[in-house]
Amino acid sequence: MLKILKTDGRARRCEFETVHGTIQTPVFMNVGTCAAIKGGISSMDLKDVKCQVELSNTYHLHIRPGDKLIHDLGGLHKFMNWDKPILTDSGGFQVFSLAQLRKITEEGVKFASHIDGKRIFMGPEESMQIQSNLGSTIAMAFDECIENPAKYDYTKNSCDRTVRWLKRCKAELDRLNSLPDTINKHQMLFGINQGSTYEDLRIQHMKEIAELDLDGYAIGGLAVGEETEEMYRIIDAVEPYMPVNKPRYLMGVGTPCNILEAVHRGVDFFDCVMPSRNARHGNLFTWHGKMNILNEKYRDDSRPIDENCDCPACKHYSRAYIRHLIKAKETLGMRLCVLHNLYFYNDLMEKIREALDKDYFESFYQKYRNILGERSVS
Repeated sequence: MLKILKTDGRARRCEFETVHGTIQTPVFMNVGTCAAIKGGISSMDLKDVKCQVELSNTYHLHIRPGDKLIHDLGGLHKFMNWDKPILTDSGGFQVFSLAQLRKITEEGVKFASHIDGKRIFMGPEESMQIQSNLGSTIAMAFDECIENPAKYDYTKNSCDRTVRWLKRCKAELDRLNSLPDTINKHQMLFGINQGSTYEDLRIQHMKEIAELDLDGYAIGGLAVGEETEEMYRIIDAVEPYMPVNKPRYLMGVGTPCNILEAVHRGVDFFDCVMPSRNARHGNLFTWHGKMNILNEKYRDDSRPIDENCDCPACKHYSRAYIRHLIKAKETLGMRLCVLHNLYFYNDLMEKIREALDKDYFESFYQKYRNILGERSVS
């Protein structure tokens, strides 16, 4: 259940109640693809960096170690020792981006595993069954992820199929939630809006899936190569048709600036691999802009990464030391950088929530919308 606490223009400050705790929004979900954040980050570390929601990947966990094994071990929360909300994606994006020799039919998708080539079939029912085995807090509907740009007629047919698949996802999850051996009988379902960059298809698709009265709604198929302004244009087009009383999730987004812009446009949930992926290569986010810790100017810099940051890396180590670790290929350097970036993202969301609570979000947005995307000079 979503409770709207404050609004500022289209920006929303909400609480979303789940069986695994109440999520304060706007929120960034930390991506742990295989039930762990890349970079040596544990579930205990996630609490230290103020993570509210962990996101895991249905496709990858189905491939290995197997969702049935995780079910038999008590579900994903017990498996990774995490007692807060978990969102699992449907596997759709990975099927369409990683799998080889895939074949789409009305029933679902036949494809070869990217690990060992094993033939696998996944449709709406299979995706729901896998996610039910995992026992996540929120399950994402199985949809078709198409490339941008895509032809109009194909996109329209894909949207229609995604609606039919969504209805099957809802029916199957309702069935699974009623079974006695289901780990999480309160598992929620979020539907996904598709339609490439065609405003009319996006709007029509959003109208159709909104009628199903799901637990939340996502905008999918963006941040996959199109221009940033195109993404904002689609959000602006779709947002008025998203149910007001349900969470709104922009999938796979993005930079701190992207997040600020999307919050300003009414989005509540975000996820992206960017903070951890960038960190592993020494690219860090700070309150004075982006920095690459490998730059020569940081070789003898005794300051923390960001003097305004309370993350474990900034509290205890210098830029010079962390740069040395990365250059020496010591895994501690990568771990400290990932901890910093994850903390920064979660701290950003906390400060956005505070700005909304205290009625200064617009000035916060105007101040940081450019700074956070610039190259740091300090």
